[in-house]
Amino acid sequence: MYFLKRILFMVPLVLLISFFAFGLLKLAPGGPFSQQRAPASEAIRKSIEAKYHLDEPWLKQYLRYLGLLWERDASGRLHRVSGGLIVGDLGPSFKYRDHSVNDIIAQALPVSLTLGAIAFVFAQCVGIPLGFYAAMRRGRWGDYFGSFIAILAVCIPPLVVGPVLIMIFSIRLGWFPPGLWGTPIYAVLPMIALGLFYSGKIARLMRESLLNTLQSEFITTARAKGLSESKIMAKHAFRLAVLPVVSYSGPLLADLLTGSFVVEAAFQIPGIGVFMVNSMLNLDQPMTVGLVLLYAILLLLLNLAVDFSYSLLDPRVRL
Repeated sequence: MYFLKRILFMVPLVLLISFFAFGLLKLAPGGPFSQQRAPASEAIRKSIEAKYHLDEPWLKQYLRYLGLLWERDASGRLHRVSGGLIVGDLGPSFKYRDHSVNDIIAQALPVSLTLGAIAFVFAQCVGIPLGFYAAMRRGRWGDYFGSFIAILAVCIPPLVVGPVLIMIFSIRLGWFPPGLWGTPIYAVLPMIALGLFYSGKIARLMRESLLNTLQSEFITTARAKGLSESKIMAKHAFRLAVLPVVSYSGPLLADLLTGSFVVEAAFQIPGIGVFMVNSMLNLDQPMTVGLVLLYAILLLLLNLAVDFSYSLLDPRVRL
């Protein structure tokens, strides 16, 4: 029942997000057709705006975007305008005239999903063991080494890591292709460039959480009962220590799945991140609102998945 309520609550929340995204874009100066190289005449500009219904009041445009606008036909009968968000139609793109927003998302999203998923797995597989290793060797060289690597990963953004990886492993050594998207070998360098930064954050979260968990009373009780250290770590400490990492993983995965503009631009990957930035620069309203809604829905669903994971990892949540 709890998760059903959460899912039902998502519907008005997504509508509210779409309302604010739509309204804020209307407040931006200029328009999608005012940035052309050759300025069109006033008559042509009005004709284009009428074609895309940009000459209507913004509230009417918003209802049309939702698919909740009703108009009278030639016979005077009311009918609902076809399309709209309620049927999954995100509208046409103002920048890419021959494509709809749905077409662009269908082409670019699988690429970003693939890159984001493997970068997420890479960040988890590097960050969690590194943080665990540093916490188990607190105050020793292993702790200093692990903490240094984690901080170094956080301090060097993908904007720097990407070109460095291309220069070393593509240009000088020739081990990996420098860009584009094809066979799995093309994903190695983008995966590292995108996931390394987040692996450092995960390592720091894991280290601090595990250190706090090891100071808990139930850990002392388990040791007093004679349980082995490996069993305490695996059965008791790790399950609770990983909870902050699980909480962080929801928004992190949403960020990764919707693409990273910097990494996609550096490696010339045709993902959704490039369209996200270009749509805002070009004031491509349907594209921007559609991608904002895509990100919001992913974030809500992944946060719901995080809450479900909590109930599996922490018995106190089930109670």
